[in-house]
Amino acid sequence: MSKVLVPLAQGFEEIEAVTIVDVLRRADIDVVTAGLAPGMVRASHGMQLVPDTTLDAVLEQPFDMVVLPGGMPGASHLAGDARLLALLRRMAEAGKYVAAICAAPTVLAQAGLLRGKAATSYPGFLDRSPAEGMTYRTDAVVADGRIVTSRGPGTAMDFALKLVELLAGGAKRREVEAGLVRSLP
Repeated sequence: MSKVLVPLAQGFEEIEAVTIVDVLRRADIDVVTAGLAPGMVRASHGMQLVPDTTLDAVLEQPFDMVVLPGGMPGASHLAGDARLLALLRRMAEAGKYVAAICAAPTVLAQAGLLRGKAATSYPGFLDRSPAEGMTYRTDAVVADGRIVTSRGPGTAMDFALKLVELLAGGAKRREVEAGLVRSLP
């Protein structure tokens, strides 16, 4: 079974974090939410979540993927966390997946992971200051090797389903998507 880490910082985007965690768990993927600090984390629109654990407690655990929800100032808090930046670099060096949505792809850029990659973000983030050698795209979800990025709250479902596909295969994605009733007959 794949194992995914979803770090939560004060000011994260609710739709993105909850959609990612829920959809991955529907696919029987082990998801661990980790706060940058102990205790409850307040999202950008006031929702409060209690993470499973803290980032410090899981830094040395093996993960197949790290997924960063966006939102502001959540993405800024993620970008300012040296532990997280080091973890992202280690994951990439080990050939593991790193993924980010909305404003959080800027964290991947800060970690040096978007050089020579295609990526997307919420309008006004990567498109205004792309990483060196990065190709900015406006697709809902962009997967370039083991780097996966997405645009924002409205693309969270597509993003989460793409992550399921990458970790558990197309059949599992179709199974989960059918249960979500994403389209009318």
